[in-house]
Amino acid sequence: MSTKGKRFLSVPVLAVFSLMSFVYYSSIFVFLHDWLDLQSSPGTLNAYLFSLFASLSLFSFFSCVVTDPGHVPSSYAPDVEFSKDNEELKKCDKCFVYKPPRTHHCRVCRRCILKMDHHCLWINNCVGYWNYKAFFVFVLYATMSSIYATVIFISCVFQKDWDSIKGSSLKIFYVLYGTMVVGLTIILLTLFGWHVYLILRNMTTIEYYEGNRAKWLAMKSGQSYRHPFNIGAYKNITLILGPNMLKWLCPTAVSHLKEGVSFAALRDNS
Repeated sequence: MSTKGKRFLSVPVLAVFSLMSFVYYSSIFVFLHDWLDLQSSPGTLNAYLFSLFASLSLFSFFSCVVTDPGHVPSSYAPDVEFSKDNEELKKCDKCFVYKPPRTHHCRVCRRCILKMDHHCLWINNCVGYWNYKAFFVFVLYATMSSIYATVIFISCVFQKDWDSIKGSSLKIFYVLYGTMVVGLTIILLTLFGWHVYLILRNMTTIEYYEGNRAKWLAMKSGQSYRHPFNIGAYKNITLILGPNMLKWLCPTAVSHLKEGVSFAALRDNS
């Protein structure tokens, strides 16, 4: 089996897939059926729409897992003569290769990752230059699906005749499921909002924490700090999602990406 295929053989990845399958089955065949009846026109329409969001989430999830986040090309060497700072001259003390700007060594993957954001346990892969868009789009579709599942669940709860139901097992199931789906929605909304914040500033999670330290050090010395790769909100968005808005929500539309070893910076536009 290939390395990409082996990434699916991890407990967290299988747990995500199982959770998605459980929420999909429960939303369609339990709550939506109970609320609108799948044989009715509104029930069929909602089933198709929810299935669409679920399919897009699943496809984006698979894209995150199988797409290599980006490794340092073997031919990469910094241009010592024209380097503007020491950032381009850093060498990894584990890989013993020069690290392009925004590259970090992942202790889990045991290699340097281009524009590394973080190592994600749930996709058994790093989130980096080549799969960050797929990760962001996955979080978007998963958030939309989770919100949709929550709406279906709440609608079912409010129309159900609870007085005619005897026993507590069904009520316990509803309480546990509701807690899970609402909690999942809150987590995904928070994660989505966080990465919207990062994209608008052309920043990775690692760079956010590095930037906080740099701001603190700058304040101590009476200076100011600004993230060097923040070149404007719209340009930042197009660097991640691409210049064509029609392809923004396609996780595999990454033809706009280059080698990932150099990036436009504020000093380049000054």
